[in-house]
Amino acid sequence: MYTLHIANRNYSSWSLRPWLLMKALAIPFEEVVSPFEQAVNWQAFRAFSPTGQVPCLVDNGNAIWDSLAIIEYLAEQHDAVWPADRDARAWARCASAEMHAGFTALRNICPMNCAITVEMHSVSAALQKDIDRLDELWTEGLKRFNGPYLAGQQFTAVDAFYAPVVFRLNSYSLPLSQPCQDYVARLLAHAPMQQWYQQALTETWREEAHEQEAAEAGTVIEDRRLPAKD
Repeated sequence: MYTLHIANRNYSSWSLRPWLLMKALAIPFEEVVSPFEQAVNWQAFRAFSPTGQVPCLVDNGNAIWDSLAIIEYLAEQHDAVWPADRDARAWARCASAEMHAGFTALRNICPMNCAITVEMHSVSAALQKDIDRLDELWTEGLKRFNGPYLAGQQFTAVDAFYAPVVFRLNSYSLPLSQPCQDYVARLLAHAPMQQWYQQALTETWREEAHEQEAAEAGTVIEDRRLPAKD
């Protein structure tokens, strides 16, 4: 059986992607959670990940690191990771690669923290550019492949890649067109997404750097997590 190493659900957007896809496709795996700790993550995570980062999938002693590499590894062994239709599959791979390498302002200004609501101080030009591109891309996928997911009727890897963005949009109340807002609501209601979110609410770990990043974006007006562990 696969072993998937992840970090805090509240923060770890990269961990969410393979975890969510494997849950959605009913691919069995064992989960190991290693919470972030200030300044010691790299050495601790090196025990299971060559890069000292999460996620890392271990299969029969082989480590597969980086979320995109994990997805492609799974696609070689499991149907339905990518859309069956060639055009949809090509689009989904392009959109996933764009998320993997791009949307820098959205990542940096609005870090993932599932369980908080933030009132933004402002929306910079760079952030608005990323929001506009996101809306354009999602609208294209939903229209071109007839939804309800980004590349067609089934949840696939491209939806998993944008799932952390869905949490960000929800936490920071970033505006999108109505079809894209509907997609956000649809993904938030998706059973594996709800499982991740509900488990995130129970986390008592806090990591100062991640908390500070969210606070820099705006005023935290709600925190739905259990109290921090002393």
